Amino acid sequence: QVQLVESGGGLVQAGGSLRLSCAASGRISRINVMGWYRQGPGKQRDLVATITSGGTTTYADSVKGRFTISRDNAKNSVSLQMNNLKPEDTVVYYCNAHIRTPVDYGMSYWGKGTLVTVSS
Repeated sequence: QVQLVESGGGLVQAGGSLRLSCAASGRISRINVMGWYRQGPGKQRDLVATITSGGTTTYADSVKGRFTISRDNAKNSVSLQMNNLKPEDTVVYYCNAHIRTPVDYGMSYWGKGTLVTVSS
């Protein structure tokens, strides 16, 4: 059974920083793309940033220049450094990874989410 566990959410003032981390565990053969998404109440889940196993990154326009995604392939983990946070960044953040196990060709997994609250 594959699991993604997030950590690092919390409360921060506008202009501050937070670092989110996510670790994958279980019978993992290979992790392809890892990423972070976010979802506000009653809204769809939107992409924040993704990173391939080779280190290629993509970012939503709203976070470019403020957020940085990174991963540690040896530890099956991905992180999101969030700087210059704004009140509109206040939502739940979800870790996502496309993981291949010994018994399948790969599927998408989600963490349970971590709340980020930015006060003005």
